[in-house]
Amino acid sequence: MTREITTDPAAGEPIDGAAGPDATSAPDVLVITDPRTGRPLGRYAVTDADAVTATVERARTAAAWWRAQGFDGRRAWLKRWKRAIARGADDLAEVIAAETGKPIDDALLEVMLAVEHLDWAGRNARRVLRRRSVSPGIVSANQAASVGYEPMGVVGVIGPWNYPAYTPMGSISYALAAGNAIVFKPSELTPGVGARLAAFWAELGAPEPVVQVIVGPGATGDALVRAGVDKVAFTGSAATARRVMATCAQSLTPLVVEGGGKDALIVAADADLPAAADFAVFGGLGNAGQTCAGVERVLVESPVYEQFLVEVRSRAEKLTLTGPAPAYGPMTLPRQVDIVRDQVTEAIAAGATAIVGGADAFTGRRIAPIVLTDVPAESSAATEETFGPTLVIERVASLDEAVRRANATSYGLGASVFTADRATGTRIADELRCGMVSINSVLGFAGIGALPFGGVGDSGFGRIHGADGLREFSRPKAVTRQRFPAPLNLLTFDRKRRDMTISRWMLRMRHGR
Repeated sequence: MTREITTDPAAGEPIDGAAGPDATSAPDVLVITDPRTGRPLGRYAVTDADAVTATVERARTAAAWWRAQGFDGRRAWLKRWKRAIARGADDLAEVIAAETGKPIDDALLEVMLAVEHLDWAGRNARRVLRRRSVSPGIVSANQAASVGYEPMGVVGVIGPWNYPAYTPMGSISYALAAGNAIVFKPSELTPGVGARLAAFWAELGAPEPVVQVIVGPGATGDALVRAGVDKVAFTGSAATARRVMATCAQSLTPLVVEGGGKDALIVAADADLPAAADFAVFGGLGNAGQTCAGVERVLVESPVYEQFLVEVRSRAEKLTLTGPAPAYGPMTLPRQVDIVRDQVTEAIAAGATAIVGGADAFTGRRIAPIVLTDVPAESSAATEETFGPTLVIERVASLDEAVRRANATSYGLGASVFTADRATGTRIADELRCGMVSINSVLGFAGIGALPFGGVGDSGFGRIHGADGLREFSRPKAVTRQRFPAPLNLLTFDRKRRDMTISRWMLRMRHGR
């Protein structure tokens, strides 16, 4: 799977294949290896600051052409791109699996979700963003009023490594459907995924580079933010988001942030425990726990707590990381192993119990399932994002306590609730401080194109996906047209006393009673 293609570095394509330990090497080259085997995948030329600026300038010209295509023209191009990705899904999934280490089936599922969102964005952009009439109200009855949404221009997308296709495509798809050109910087761990997505676009033969990829570490992302883009879509940690935001502030460049999470799954006493355990194990351990909106904490009502532990343990202990079909792969980011180990070690030293896994769960970059109970509330395993294959399960006396604990965090991305009572599920969902909630499932919102995706607090701000995602990458523009002279002419220096008298009377009658 070593890439041995030499092309323009600004296009994000790999240069001659070579070996190396990780995505770190000479300042001008990224060396990429398979985290599962250490097998070399390729060397990618880093896009320097001057090349980033030139890429954004090309995107500026492309954005004008892309905007001129209109909703129908853009939908046609996006439909062709969708077909190209779908037809090349196996190849793209191979690249995802090789660069992240995740199982090929999980990589293919990621491609499927990305295509679903690309399809929704293309089909619904006209309906959401087209100019529409709005009521002018009684006072301005002589005006015809309308609002429409215009493209911003060039959107810079800085993507993550854990879902290197699905997550950035949540910004790319909606920004494109809204009429913007894209400059995409994939994670330095997964440049091949970005290059493949750009190659699918290039295969369409568009006359302008509407989708371009740049490659490099954080400095390349910083150069992108400073290169004059009209909006930045960033996925990553809250700490990095703050640095990106500070750079954006210098030029008042708007920003949408998808940050991390410490998402809770709440289990009511009347819940279907086998189903809740299935979802808890998948939501917490899937993708080696490297999921922003995955399950990190499980809050279980006391009457069913012990039985729920039995259900979870039986499922987690069955997972295997060896053989031809491992449950999940190694940690994609090597240093994440130390973060997970430190949290688990600290929690156990403070009195927590590992009912599955523990200190012996670590083998190189592979971490076997870990399930912790009795974790002290102040422990980092209970308060900080772990981003590894661990579950912290806590006993609660009531659902109200579960909500309080779930909300007692600086994060607020997603959450899950399991209960047999529909009204209870709805109430709990309303009370949770987060951007998304799944009832009787986990991550149910992730694949629905019509639903916005995003969080609050350290989990970020702004939204991708859905109508809100389309508007996120648009500028609203209000237009009025005077149809006939105003009966009460107040927008003049030559106001009549009669008009002011009537206006005062209308103010009292309309709003003072």
